[in-house]
Amino acid sequence: MVFQGSSVAISHTGKVRSNNQDSGYAGSNLFAVADGMGGHAGGDVASSIAINRLSALDHSYDSPSDAERALRDAIADTATRLIETVKAQPELAGMGTTVSALIMVDDYAVLAHIGDSRVYLYREGTLTQITTDHTFVQRLVDSGRITPEEARYHPRRSVLMRVLGDTDADPELDTFIMPTQPGDRWLLCSDGL
Repeated sequence: MVFQGSSVAISHTGKVRSNNQDSGYAGSNLFAVADGMGGHAGGDVASSIAINRLSALDHSYDSPSDAERALRDAIADTATRLIETVKAQPELAGMGTTVSALIMVDDYAVLAHIGDSRVYLYREGTLTQITTDHTFVQRLVDSGRITPEEARYHPRRSVLMRVLGDTDADPELDTFIMPTQPGDRWLLCSDGL
C-alpha cells in the first residue's frame, strides 16, 4: 500500500496452526498487527478485540501528537475491554495480545508498540528494526548478559515481559513519532515472520 510516498506492508503469517491468533488492519492512515496469546484461552479473541478497537483510528489527524494520544487511549481502552471480556467469559482468562500500530500523519509515522510483534523501516537500502521486543531475552541482551546471536536460539526467546492482557488496565506502551522520507517502506509483522 502506498501512502504519501511511503509504503506499508503488514505480515501476520507464522507457523500454520489450526487456530490463527493473529489479526491485522491496513487502511488509509492506520496499519496494525496483533498477535494473540493464550492458546485455547482466547488469543484470537484478544487480537481481534485490539484490531477492532484500533480500526476506529483510521482517519486524518491534525497533528502527530493527536494521533499518538489516540493510539494510547485506544490501547488503554482495549486493555479495559479485555478485562471486561474475561469477567464475562472466565474461560478466556490468560488471553492477551501484542500490538504494533502505525498512523501516518503528514510527513510523520506515529507508532505504538507492546509485545514482540515488530515494526521495521526500509530506507535507502537498509532494513532497520524500529521497535524493541518486550521479551525476557531482549532484557538479557540489553543488560549485556547474552549477545543478539545467542538470543536468536535462547529457549526463552518467546517469553513476553509486556503484553496487552486481561490483568493490567494500564499497560506500559511504547509510543513515538518519527519523520518519514519519500521512498520509505514500513513493515509490521508478528513474531512468526
